[in-house]
Amino acid sequence: MNDSTRYKIMQNRELLKGYGSRDVGAEPTDQQLKLPGIAPVKEQQSSRTISLPMDFSDIADHIRLLELLSERISRRTYADRELTLKELSFLLWASQGIRRFTGENPRITFRTVPSAGSRHPLETYLFINRVEGLPAGLYHYLPAQNQLECLDSDHEFVDDLTRALCGQHFAAAAPVVFVWSAVPYRTEWRYGLKAAKYILLDAGHVCENLYLACEAIGCGTCAIGAYDQECLDELLGFLPGPSGEKDYECAVYVASVGKKHS
Repeated sequence: MNDSTRYKIMQNRELLKGYGSRDVGAEPTDQQLKLPGIAPVKEQQSSRTISLPMDFSDIADHIRLLELLSERISRRTYADRELTLKELSFLLWASQGIRRFTGENPRITFRTVPSAGSRHPLETYLFINRVEGLPAGLYHYLPAQNQLECLDSDHEFVDDLTRALCGQHFAAAAPVVFVWSAVPYRTEWRYGLKAAKYILLDAGHVCENLYLACEAIGCGTCAIGAYDQECLDELLGFLPGPSGEKDYECAVYVASVGKKHS
């Protein structure tokens, strides 16, 4: 290992550390400076929206948590069956659903997953291949309205997504591909330089909820951390490269989803 690589590893390891003596006298965060935060959800971008059902009593298997945990594995093969819109809605609600709002400037969301300071910096995008009643394409989840918005149904994404996922065709061709992006400033507003660590922890919470929700309705998922950042961000329409803008957004985590084999 050369010195340059070793130094980069040392820098990355600093993300894993919590509070310490070096934080004394640190620059105040925007929250401490009483600057306004930003909205906890992105504004709707498309006029093409789909309302999602919210009654899941007939699809969620009410088995004990012990069984869900013992059956939770990463599944890379899926049955040749569509997900229903209700099943997809359940997975979205379980992984990023909003239970209530509170506060003003910034507004705060309480969701089905924990988040540092309840900042919830993640957005959910879906590459849909096989969901009952939905054209294949790129979608964005609107948790406040409990809707999906269709961003692009005019292009075939499987080949481009396979390249973005470093050749993992099984994932790109799955019935649904979840991609979580981060809007870092939501968390930076409160935590400053520590935000990166908390954002990545939040992504882990979200994906684990997806795993358990999938098991509860007879689906499987596989978390994916290997992807080409520039390629995936481009597919999602994000601006390339680093940025200090408050609305900056980038992909941070991926998961494929499909029905389990009988």
